[in-house]
Parts: sequence; C-alpha cells; structure tokens
Amino acid sequence: MYSEDELLPLSGLQHLSFCERQWALIHVESMWEESADTLRGRFFHERVDASGYSCRAGLRAERSVRLVSYVYGLYGVADIVEYDADSKLSIMPVEYKVGNPKIEDWDRLQVCAQALCLEEMEGVRIDVGALYYGETRRREVVEITEKLRGRVGRLARRMHELYALGLTPRAEARSRCRRCSLREECLPSVGGLSAIDYWEDFGLGLGRSQ
Repeated sequence: MYSEDELLPLSGLQHLSFCERQWALIHVESMWEESADTLRGRFFHERVDASGYSCRAGLRAERSVRLVSYVYGLYGVADIVEYDADSKLSIMPVEYKVGNPKIEDWDRLQVCAQALCLEEMEGVRIDVGALYYGETRRREVVEITEKLRGRVGRLARRMHELYALGLTPRAEARSRCRRCSLREECLPSVGGLSAIDYWEDFGLGLGRSQ
C-alpha cells in the first residue's frame, strides 16, 4: 500500500507505456510542450470535463470524478463515470480522446487503471470501461481483462521505481518520436541526451550549477 504522499498521476501510465523517457521528462523533470495534438486534446477535454452529472434512461453519468488507488499508488480524474441507476454494482469509466482509436493499448491501459481505482473506492468488480474518440464519435468498449490489469500493475510499479530513483532513461529514436511534443527537448537524434547533457558532453556544462 502507498501513502497519500507517494501517489503518482494516473495519466503517467499512458506516457510510460508510450515511452519511459517521455514519462520522465514530464513527471521527473517537469517538462511539457504543447503541440497541435495536445492543444486539440486539452480543448476537447475542457468541453467534456465540466463538473456535475446528467441522467438518462436509468443511467447516471458523473463528470470529472476524482480517483485514487493506494494499492497501485495512483490518483487522477475520470472524464465520466457511468452508474446504472438500477444496480449500484454496475459502474463504468469512460475516457474521452480527441483523435482516432489506436492499435496499441496506451488508451486502454488508462481506462483499466481508472477501473482499478473505482474498484478500490467503491468495493465492486468492474469488467468493462469505454473510450470515446472525437474523430469517429464512437465508443470502443474496453474489457478489463486480467492481462490488462497485470500490465497496469507492472507499469505502476515501474513508474514508482523510476520516480524514486529520479531517473530519466536515454532515448531511442523511433518512428513515434515524430509525433512527440517533447521531441526538441528529448533530442533523440543525438542519442537521447537532454539539452543540458548534450552540451556537457562537449565540456560546456551550460545550465547546471556546479
């Protein structure tokens, strides 16, 4: 079990599964750069995440639900959590994404982590979540399988391990780097050095106190 002070952002699981270095640059070194993709995502979520809830046909949908798991050491906010008005045991997290569905499990891992938080908070078993994509305007149902749960658990442990070490892994240049908002800070084309490390390798030591 983790304490309140040890909790880490649930959103970091998606960053970590995409790239450990990207996660560290954001969550260890506090770097963040807006790109066209992240701006679209932020504006999309601002429309979705208005606090409050709505009801329809036996369904209650609560927005901007705060989440926490002391088992996995995570905290965050669910875009929407849907409750079946006829059964308090039926709960489903719904995550909104601005783009298109992905082959990789990055988004599914985030929904699974939200479900695990809700299970711990509500004392129920959650078997499905959902992803709503702005480009297709359709939902993708996500089965909260044992395999997906296991991956969330391993990623959460790895995230806490890296955070405790204060470690930023070196980058490996990959095709996905072209879409990363931190590409200029990461410098994958020069071996994954940070800008500070890059200049220190030349003996200049710029930007770091001696």
